[in-house]
Amino acid sequence: MLSYFFGGWSGVLGVLLVFVVLDYLTGVAASWMSGELKSKIGLIGIARKVFIFAMVAVGHLVDGILGDGHLFRDTVAFFYIANELLSITENGGKMGAPIPAVIRQAIEVLKGKGGNANDKGAGSDAGA
Repeated sequence: MLSYFFGGWSGVLGVLLVFVVLDYLTGVAASWMSGELKSKIGLIGIARKVFIFAMVAVGHLVDGILGDGHLFRDTVAFFYIANELLSITENGGKMGAPIPAVIRQAIEVLKGKGGNANDKGAGSDAGA
């Protein structure tokens, strides 16, 4: 089933999974630290995370129709990787953590690979 929806597992999908989990956890932590943790918003965040993988699956299915290997799947994944990385750094900033320049530079590189991480929907999906 994993192969049907995602074309098998890859390093790109592994990174996306790690970033999705980290974003959710850092979002919950940032919301908790600011006293704004709400279960309803957290559940909405989980639904948004599921949607990310639904979009990656759509990208893979488009690849299947067009016969383009994993071009669309990986482009969608890179977009969400950049989006999640941006959100993780925002959450870290809310918690008072310093953000290394190399991470900020990586966000810029990923934006170029997968689209603009500032598109609608960017930001934390957990907690508040």
